[in-house]
Amino acid sequence: MRLVVDLNRCQGYAQCAFLAPDVFAMHGEESLLYNPLAEEERHEEVARAVAACPVQAILVEADPSAEAPRTRPGGDR
Repeated sequence: MRLVVDLNRCQGYAQCAFLAPDVFAMHGEESLLYNPLAEEERHEEVARAVAACPVQAILVEADPSAEAPRTRPGGDR
């Protein structure tokens, strides 16, 4: 999954860092660091962090490389 955080909107409440510490971390009191390409195994933690953000600064985008392979006309992959 791909994460995008609007750092202009982020107010440093650190709920994301508390709920998904392997993905988000506070650097000092106001700067957020995060892994924009979080592993799918962290999906549940990230979903909680997104829901807990009081200013809704975190956006989760589907990883296009994780899509199922498409079939071509005629049944070939």
